[in-house]
Amino acid sequence: MARTVGRLAGVLHRHPRLRLTLLLTAPLLWLAVLYLGSLTVLFVSAFWTTDSFTSQVVKVWSTDNFHALLTTPVYRQVVVRSVAVALAVTALCAVIAFPLAFYTARVAKPRWRPLLVVAILTPLWASYLVKVYAWRLILSEGGLADWMLGPFGTGGPGFGLPATVLTLTYLWLPYMVLPIHTALAQLPSGLLDASADLGARGWRTFRSVVLPLVLPSVAAGSIFTFSLSLGDYITVQIVGGKTQLIGNLVYANIELNLPMAAALGTVPVVVIVLYLLVMRRTGALSSL
Repeated sequence: MARTVGRLAGVLHRHPRLRLTLLLTAPLLWLAVLYLGSLTVLFVSAFWTTDSFTSQVVKVWSTDNFHALLTTPVYRQVVVRSVAVALAVTALCAVIAFPLAFYTARVAKPRWRPLLVVAILTPLWASYLVKVYAWRLILSEGGLADWMLGPFGTGGPGFGLPATVLTLTYLWLPYMVLPIHTALAQLPSGLLDASADLGARGWRTFRSVVLPLVLPSVAAGSIFTFSLSLGDYITVQIVGGKTQLIGNLVYANIELNLPMAAALGTVPVVVIVLYLLVMRRTGALSSL
């Protein structure tokens, strides 16, 4: 037995590619079967139909689901609204995260920077539902938002699309702050000094020096904020009022019309793939 193990160890030592293949076989098989396999089943089932009387899935190939998805105004509106919400959340996260990350990476004292990063990431340790219901209390009638804005003659946004965007921005903001903080922390100070020596003001330094170097990290953070916002359906149920996003339609059709739910589920997958292809050109994937 020991001799067999020794021979096997010798073979693996002499053939590093074989050793790497054996190490990667299990995780790649897991990825192919569970992840890619589930996506394949999702796409295939989108071409099936449902018996209108029994609601049973009929495994007959048809493009009716995709035709309804493209021609029904409600579906088009929900898809456009979902993409718009994801883009709005991503834009707000970038606007808020950049000055916050600049302070934690370049302005704060070095001994405080790790603590500030931990403070930014702390909300991720709390329960998703706890955070969303906390925002429901804040945005509800007579809540904290109304109390704070009352002296200015206005009130909180209440429940609806703005509340959904605001809550999702809070939920996914750390995913944008962290890559930008890392990029700014690695930014050579000599570049900023050289820009100032050449007469560039703050805005010109930011536009010509800082932004081009940090932009891949912003794009990397946007992959998280965009994809997480596009696939979310719980937040809009809690603070969105009557607003519906694509995740709500998928959830509503799972029991009544599974093939239609699968067709709706392919939309976020396609949108995210296209978004990744666009972000790939910015170098965002190498910054993840």
